[in-house]
Amino acid sequence: MKLDVLVFAAHPDDAELNIGGTICALTDQGKKVGVIDLTLGEMGTRGTTETRKKEAELASEILGLSYRQNLNLGDSILENTRANQLKIIAEVRKTQPSVCITGAPHDRHPDHGKSTQLVLDSLFYSGLRKIETDGLKEWRPKHLLHYMQDRPFEPDFIFDISETWESKKKAVLAFDTQFNVESAGQEPETYISTPSYFKQLEARARYFGHLAGFEFGEPLKYYNGPAPLSSFDEFFSNKANS
Repeated sequence: MKLDVLVFAAHPDDAELNIGGTICALTDQGKKVGVIDLTLGEMGTRGTTETRKKEAELASEILGLSYRQNLNLGDSILENTRANQLKIIAEVRKTQPSVCITGAPHDRHPDHGKSTQLVLDSLFYSGLRKIETDGLKEWRPKHLLHYMQDRPFEPDFIFDISETWESKKKAVLAFDTQFNVESAGQEPETYISTPSYFKQLEARARYFGHLAGFEFGEPLKYYNGPAPLSSFDEFFSNKANS
């Protein structure tokens, strides 16, 4: 399947949590978007691999994804090995995305930074024809972006998710063992499970939206240099306040 955009996530729910509104906007525009989860989230305090799988399936429907795969590379033991790189390279060559979006370069959870470096290396090596992956032709995306995770960075873009905020909320809340849990039940309460964390998520989206003149926004950083620009069309059509 040829994709327009391929999103990488260390754990099931990272894509929904950090770039879900953008994904919904892209799929609403008719773009083919896929997600590659690198781990099963098996070390999560709450839920099981089975519940996370079902939650990810529901969230995928809400996001309108064309493709989703889990590479099961090991939650909390992610390593930047050639074996793991080859699994990612195969997915990139199979789907041939024009744009890839991956996690933050550094973050609170060690898996996030590790997964980002693994993806960055794999995307570069995916363009080397002498690295073989079952006959798949070499491929490197034209553009690579980072989404923000727990720790903030200075963004290069703010994507308007005002029209897709409610869909993003539904996609995040599909992971009902993880987020906005009113009563912890028999499992421990976590940093992300409390309703206060979900309020913070909305506050962040409102804050970054405010910076760009939107009601809700998601921050993105362009990888490894200034973003290329060949047209001012977006500036003429953008409805944000100056």
